[in-house]
Amino acid sequence: MLQFLSQRGVGRRSFAAVIAALCVAVFTASGQPAEAAKKESFRVAWSIYVGWMPWAYADEMGIVKKWADKYGIEIEVVQINDYIESINQFTAGAFDGTVMTNMDALSIPAGGGVDSTALILGDFSNGNDGLVVKGEGDIAALKGKNVNLVELSVSHYLLARALDSVKLAERDLTVVNTSDADMVAAFKTADVEAVVTWNPLLSEIAAEPGAKVLYTSADIPGEIIDMMVVNTEVLNANPDFGKALVGAWYETMAIMSADDEAGKAARTFMGEKSGTDLAGYEAQLATTKMFYEPAEAIAFAKSPELVETMDVVRQFLFAHGILGEGAPSPDYVGMTFPSGATLGDQGNTKLRFDASFMSMAADGML
Repeated sequence: MLQFLSQRGVGRRSFAAVIAALCVAVFTASGQPAEAAKKESFRVAWSIYVGWMPWAYADEMGIVKKWADKYGIEIEVVQINDYIESINQFTAGAFDGTVMTNMDALSIPAGGGVDSTALILGDFSNGNDGLVVKGEGDIAALKGKNVNLVELSVSHYLLARALDSVKLAERDLTVVNTSDADMVAAFKTADVEAVVTWNPLLSEIAAEPGAKVLYTSADIPGEIIDMMVVNTEVLNANPDFGKALVGAWYETMAIMSADDEAGKAARTFMGEKSGTDLAGYEAQLATTKMFYEPAEAIAFAKSPELVETMDVVRQFLFAHGILGEGAPSPDYVGMTFPSGATLGDQGNTKLRFDASFMSMAADGML
């Protein structure tokens, strides 16, 4: 478990340190991303989190190689323990794709000017993130109190959504920036009354005597999304790259979701690879809505709820000054969706939710 905490703790959740790195992407003199060329070898990165462990399995079991071979290409799959660093490297062009949340995809590569495509919508948090208090208080009772969390992270976003639910605002309380590594110990001190964090820390804190979970990501289903994001220019020039990744992903989904020995073995592998065991990994899966079937992910990608979610996300990012360098409004970054809906400046479209490759998987066309 210590390995899991140390690796996941540095990532998936905190992007405050990357604002200065948003300008590291390589651009042409016109300020647009350089046009990608057709190529035969690609690199993708992943980091430890329940919804991204399938990439470790697909790589080590040869599933990614099988699909890359089918299309006559090579795909190197690299584990990066520092999640934010993996996105920074993707933004700089060192990787052709990497795993990230919808919020980080908008704030880091897209906000940094890199045209990015959400190729695979793999899951959303459905209870993995939560607000915990001591005693019998409710969300409204947080007014005037301190709340400990990792500032400018998904936890911060979850707090904002919880406050919205009772007509409170962040100015009605005080956010105390606290490292995830210190969160459990902090909650045990007399001075700390409320925390927002993620699993497995959430489960550990919720088990403390007198702890009460007031709000979780299950209260905002579909808003914290885990995805495989690829460089749009690379994908457009090399569609076989997208086909191979999607094919490998859904083959892995079929294996790990099966109620048989192969499925159990896959989930055991993923649990141990992340520093826990089968029971620990399945407990995390229980609070994660995995899209095991491509049809589920496609329906989610085409839903009006996704557009609504990304509108809320961009408003949050803009309000906290992390929607790109000098963003003048929430419309700064343009987004497109499979439904045909758009958000933001379409002259600066930098984040694209694409269901076409997942549709190929659903139709057996890969």
